[in-house]
Amino acid sequence: MKDLTWIKSFTTLVIASLFTTSAVFAGGILTNTNLSARFARIMALEASTKADAAYYNPAGTIKLHDGFHISFSNQSVFQERIITSSFAPMTETGSKEFIGKASAPLVPSLQGVYKTGKWAFSGNLAVIGGGGKATFNDGLPSFESQISTLVPVVNQFGAGVATSIPGASLSSKGYSVNQYMHGVNYIFGAQLGAAYEINKMLSVYGGFRLNIVHNEYEGHLTDLKLDIDAKGLSAMNFPDYSGFMNPTPIFGMINSNPNIPQELKDKLILPSKIAGDGAHLESKQSGWGVAPIVGVHFSHEGLNIGAKYEFKNGLDVVNKTTKDDTGLFADGVNTAYDSPALFTIGASYDILPSLTANIGYHLFFDKDASMANDKQKHLTGNTNEYLAGIEYRIDDMFLVSMGGQMTRYGLGDDFQSDLSFSINSYSLGFGGAVNLSKNVQLNIGYFFTNYSDYTKSSDNYNGTGVKGSDVYSRTNKVFAAGIDFSF
Repeated sequence: MKDLTWIKSFTTLVIASLFTTSAVFAGGILTNTNLSARFARIMALEASTKADAAYYNPAGTIKLHDGFHISFSNQSVFQERIITSSFAPMTETGSKEFIGKASAPLVPSLQGVYKTGKWAFSGNLAVIGGGGKATFNDGLPSFESQISTLVPVVNQFGAGVATSIPGASLSSKGYSVNQYMHGVNYIFGAQLGAAYEINKMLSVYGGFRLNIVHNEYEGHLTDLKLDIDAKGLSAMNFPDYSGFMNPTPIFGMINSNPNIPQELKDKLILPSKIAGDGAHLESKQSGWGVAPIVGVHFSHEGLNIGAKYEFKNGLDVVNKTTKDDTGLFADGVNTAYDSPALFTIGASYDILPSLTANIGYHLFFDKDASMANDKQKHLTGNTNEYLAGIEYRIDDMFLVSMGGQMTRYGLGDDFQSDLSFSINSYSLGFGGAVNLSKNVQLNIGYFFTNYSDYTKSSDNYNGTGVKGSDVYSRTNKVFAAGIDFSF
């Protein structure tokens, strides 16, 4: 029903925000790629021959020496989403900022390789998607713009009352509501596979990844109040009043008036619930899927070239709902949650014995991955990423590095909303490493992301029939630390 639109929009906010993993991590719309502390300080690791090649370049693990190689990293990610809205009923002639904060202070990853002769067996455990918690206390334009339309509904009714009862008046000047949504999203990935050395220059890889999804959503909308001025309505059993009040009695008068169009009354169904017991949500989602991965690596005289292809990981998540006043999370319902196919290729070259340059490229096949409500159909193209980095070895103990990444999405206005938006960006990272011993290296890195503002204008802002616009923006920063062992 149309009357559910605005409450569905608000609860969808956290869902869509967390589904869009690029909001928190580096990578495509639905995939994390910053799964190593070395990524934060170099970024272009597609031709890696270190332990983290278990993820970035699995065919390149054959270049490690015989034995065990382990890389453990943790990342702390902090982000703000800023939506600047211009919508006259809500902001008058100015604009209003809506800020959502997401954080993931603990995002560990583990890479492991066992190399013996012509074989290298590798695996990794990581948060391959999601990995964040998001809390929204101040709503979103798609939510508040609908609430703001309650004011003219009351004023429209009040105008009719004033003409039918001499000396009477009823008007509203504003609103307030208690709103809260909290969401958690993790896609845990477990990858296993093996690389084989065809000759000293060429190796190949085959493996698979198991993805396990775990989502939780909890929220409420309660205590709706309107700022009311009422006079001369004693004939309708309504006392003179000025100030914020529970609008249930006013909603009752509107619903009982036969001259009010049913379409107008329908808009009050869910607001009446929020003004009463409130609207609540408690739901969890889970699902899993498996997809193959293949790779190839070439090396010759200081040059390394690595490539891999991850097939689409098709999966659904199943709702386990204990409370849902939104109609969005019917218990037992499946929702599409694919991880898209991904092709990566990159190269590293030793310019000097102490200086190595790296480049990389990612192609995410997002348009072929099924998303909730077939949202992928609104993309104009797939996601492309371009990466570069450089590392300088100061001496046998200390290394420094820096890198960058540019992300370009295939975006269209129909894909973008304040509930879930992606923005073209570039990231810059830097850091270093310390060789604590011959077989132990400590890595530390930091990167930040700059986003290009995206403006979406509409003559029918959030279905209100009134012009409005949103400007989408983000800030993002990631701190990473890790340690590599060989034995």
